[in-house]
Parts: sequence; structure tokens; C-alpha cells
Amino acid sequence: YEVSSRVAATKKALEDGAKVIYEAAFLEDDVFVAVDVLHRSRRRWTVTEVKSTTKVKPEHIPDVGVQTHVVRRAGLDVARAEVMHLNRECRHPDLSDLFARTDVTEQVEARLPAIPGEARRQLRMLRGPEPDVGVGDHCSSPYECPFAERCWPESANHHVGTLYRIGGKQLDRLLDAGYDSIHDLPDDIELSAIADRQRRAVQSGTMVVEPGLGNALARLEHPIAYLDFETIALPIPIWSGCRPYDGVPVQFSCHVEDANGALRHHEWIAEGAGDPRPALAEALVRALRGAKTILAYNAGFELGCIADLREAVPELGAALQGVARRVRDLLPIVREHVYHPDFGGGFGLKRVLPPLVPDLSYDDLAIQDGGSATVELERLLLGGAEMKKAERAALREALLAYCRLDTLAMVKIVARLRALAETRGRGSARRRVGRSVGRAC
Repeated sequence: YEVSSRVAATKKALEDGAKVIYEAAFLEDDVFVAVDVLHRSRRRWTVTEVKSTTKVKPEHIPDVGVQTHVVRRAGLDVARAEVMHLNRECRHPDLSDLFARTDVTEQVEARLPAIPGEARRQLRMLRGPEPDVGVGDHCSSPYECPFAERCWPESANHHVGTLYRIGGKQLDRLLDAGYDSIHDLPDDIELSAIADRQRRAVQSGTMVVEPGLGNALARLEHPIAYLDFETIALPIPIWSGCRPYDGVPVQFSCHVEDANGALRHHEWIAEGAGDPRPALAEALVRALRGAKTILAYNAGFELGCIADLREAVPELGAALQGVARRVRDLLPIVREHVYHPDFGGGFGLKRVLPPLVPDLSYDDLAIQDGGSATVELERLLLGGAEMKKAERAALREALLAYCRLDTLAMVKIVARLRALAETRGRGSARRRVGRSVGRAC
């Protein structure tokens, strides 16, 4: 009923001479489309597909093609097909160029001859039994298939596909050679240094610690500040100088560790919809004052936030540049020196934390991942005025707790790495003494 009523409403709008119809609905040859914007220019029409991206993507063209095909089948003369998307060059407060329109008529016309046959094939498929299609890259590109978990077979324990940054061609070669699990790989197989470390850890069932770990940690000079930002990226910017999807830091946590291991904690979170960057930058510089090393996990993100703050708060530019010069990245220290079999081929913070620090977990937190934190930060900043006081306070504390744990996790990981390096160093020393005694005898 809903489809037929929408089609009827569109037909009436056309008969009444409407020049622009939003969500124009058509049903032809059992194919239903809803055109985001259908615009009349004299007796010809433009089909506009609206996307929240900042550019036209290849997967947008079939969408516009099917719409154009159906609208033409309904008897309308479509002269132009276009994709409307956000313009990354638009900067607040001037939003007059927030949207860009890209003409895709040529690409759509090239696809149109194949659409009727493809539509018939898909309709036959829908009317028939469950299709027998092998799994592959098409299960996740251009979109994740909702049936992937049902269709994909259960992988072998430590499947070779979990090798660190295994390329498609290399993976195919390993599978073609009969290797299914990392346990099957011979010692002389050609792998990257990190993937080979993974192989050794999996096959031995123990953590591999490389000899350079102690030296890498020794370069972290105290006091050490452990820093983490949380950001929001709004499609429609609301703060001066921001573009669509600019990641704006609105929260940070910082644990500062002195040479004796004592910790101080600093944290800051935005309040309300006002521009948070000046106050955040000021609090950040104050929290990091005196720290000789500023440690982040995957520090490119933090460095990007600091660079954006320098542009937004030029009066603190020199101080923020000083902050950036002291930033070091913890991720490569882990990646280049340690592998635990439970890392599963990845080195994200939440991937390495459970094996390295099993007594520290996000499981009891109300917010457990960065994606949820971003959504909730937007809700707190832009919708907080509509919340009850207790709800707003609870959400604020949940966000603080999540970000706080991100930096505490780094503190605990570094402590664990120090212990591993010390243990390995003692073992190496014992081996050297043993060899010396053997030679003396």
C-alpha cells in the first residue's frame, strides 16, 4: 500500500505541474525507485541522487542509472543525471556552497543498455531459491553484505588470512599452496618481519619479544604524558573555519607519569554547542606543561588534532607546536617488538590490551568504543540542553570514563612492555654468562 500511495502522489504532483518533487516515487516493470530530487526544466527532467559523501563514488553511478531507467520507462524525458554531495571546500560560516552537483549523465548513459537485463536477472533471483554464490571480495565491497556471517565458512584457527597486512595475491598463493592455518606455514616461508613474528608466536603458543624493545622504551623520557582525543565530525559544520566532516577535538584525557611511576590525571570535555577549541587548547597546553614525552597510540590522529587546533587557535600556535614536537607513537613500539598469539593480526589498542593487560577491560563501561563515543558526544553537545540534568550528567561521566581508560590503557601497556623487556634482558644476560663460562671451561 505504501508503494502504491507514494507512486500515486508522485503522479498527481506531475499532473499538477510541479517543477520539483522530492522523493519522487515510480514503479515500472516491478522495479521501484524513489528519486531524491526530480527537477523539471521546461519539458525535460533532471534526476538528482543526494549523497552524504564529499565526492561521487563509483557505486553511486548504478543507483542513478536505475533511477534514470525507471523514470524514463514512466514516460518522462530525463535529460540530465547528477549526484549532489557535500563540498569539502565549504567553510563555516559561509554555507552557500555547502553542496556540489556533479553531472554523471555520460556515465549513466553508458550503463543504461545493461540495466533492463540486470533487473530481470535480479527479479528472477528473488523469485527463485537461495542463490549459490561463492564468498569473496564482493561480500564487503562496495558495501558489507548483511548475510556475510551466515555465508562465510568458519575459518581455521589462526587462518592465514589473519596474517598482518596479508595482500590478496599473497593470500591466494598461500591458499593455493594448501596453507590454511598459520600453524601450517614452514619456517622459510617468505613473510614480512611482522607477519613472521606473528607466525613464530602462533606456532610456539607464546608471546614473542624482540631484543630492541628495551632500547625503544628507554627513548621515552620522563615525565611521560599519555594523550588521547575524542572528536566529532559534523557533515554540516557549525564552528568557524570548519569544513564538512572535519574532525574537531571536543574531549581529551591525559595521564602524566613521573620518573617514580606516580600518575596525575587531566581531562576536559566540551559543554554545549559553542566552539570548544579555544578552551580545549588552553586546557591541553596546561595539562602537558613539563612533559618531556607525549605518548599517543597511533599518534597521527593526535598530531592531526593538534595541527587543527593550531589553525583554529592561532594565539596558542607556538605552544601547540611545542606539544606536537614532543609527541611519540606507542603503536609502532608494540608492532615492531612484540607479538602475542591473541593479537589476531592487528595492533589496535583494543586488540593488544586484553592479551597484554588482561585485568584492564572496557567491558564494564557504558561506552566501549570510539564510534559510540562520537555519537554520544554529538548528542551531549548538540542535544544536551534537551536532556534532563541527571541524564546529561550520566552521559558526561560515561564519556569521561571511556576516554580516561584509553590513556590508562597506554600507561598499563607501557608498564607491561617494560616488564617484558626487563625479563628478556635478564634472559639474554644469563645466556651470555652461560656461553662465557662454557668457553672458560
